[in-house]
Amino acid sequence: MSKPKLLSRILSLFSSRTQVGVDKAGNRYFTRIEEIDGAMKEKRWVVYKGQEQDPTTIPVEWICWLNGQRKKAPTPEELMELEARRERVKQNIELLKKKEEEERKSGVGQSKAIKKSDTPDLKSFMKQFPELSIDQNQDKEKVARPSVNKTRERSSEPTGSGASYQPGTWQPPS
Repeated sequence: MSKPKLLSRILSLFSSRTQVGVDKAGNRYFTRIEEIDGAMKEKRWVVYKGQEQDPTTIPVEWICWLNGQRKKAPTPEELMELEARRERVKQNIELLKKKEEEERKSGVGQSKAIKKSDTPDLKSFMKQFPELSIDQNQDKEKVARPSVNKTRERSSEPTGSGASYQPGTWQPPS
């Protein structure tokens, strides 16, 4: 392609573009409708502020727009609202960190560290369920796991369905 044709092509590309918005870092966002593979499609791109092209300066909302995950570009009002929300989240995180630090210093809310050699205390766990005693719980386990009839021939497929199905009765072939 000759230089004048190339130059006119470049100028036509930039003259048909539409600026959609600007982010707080000064990056500018553009769109243009062009024919791609015989279909009219929207092309979106960013022009970075300054010489350094740093993609980490692009906010998430604009990344979503560039990738086509959102149809409309973020509005300045939406960007301000999201920035205010992010600031509130940062402040809440700082407050929680301060509260945790104060609790650590005062010893409030500290729990006993469990060592690997420690075993769970079943009796204290069962106290949470007063309607069951340990003996009753063992009886229920026996009901939940009926014994497999040893005289029945083992099959590679589970037997029974509906009301006659019993969980745990099927054994894989050995």
